[in-house]
Amino acid sequence: MRRSSRSDQELLDATAAGDANAFGEFFLRHTDAVVAFLRRRLARSDHAAELAAETFAAALLSVHRGNATSVENGAAWVTGIARNKLIDSYRSARVANGARAKLGSARLAVDDEELERIDRLADGGLPASQALERLTGDEREAIVQRIVHEHDYEQIAFDAGESETTVRKRVSRGLTRLREQMGAQP
Repeated sequence: MRRSSRSDQELLDATAAGDANAFGEFFLRHTDAVVAFLRRRLARSDHAAELAAETFAAALLSVHRGNATSVENGAAWVTGIARNKLIDSYRSARVANGARAKLGSARLAVDDEELERIDRLADGGLPASQALERLTGDEREAIVQRIVHEHDYEQIAFDAGESETTVRKRVSRGLTRLREQMGAQP
């Protein structure tokens, strides 16, 4: 992608008008700074990459919601979003850790080998990764946010700009379809 001399605001305005390449340019212009900002604050670099992706997704949503009409400094604006995502991540982890402590259970860490084992246990159904791909985009995103990222329904609904009830239904429907596709018994 060729970089232009357009200002950050011009890129965001073009994005709002439907120019996907404009947001791609904005992303390329600021991704290194956002990742560096997050890496300085996180112990694991893979978490920095995940939060950077969430940051730019939130920035894009903000543009399409009309909340980026007066961005004087794109780097500062997107880094502010990254900071908020980082805070949300810490809050979510603190809540989850507190709940696990009350229940006396450890955090579940699943590695690639365990994911393969889960896939083999699907008992003739699709592997989890393929079953997940067959869900609607909305169901898949809701499940990933709820199960993988451990976000609460209220936060997912807020981020998506939808009701908590809608998100709960998506997660429930998606998990039901996953079980069916993976050959699990209800």
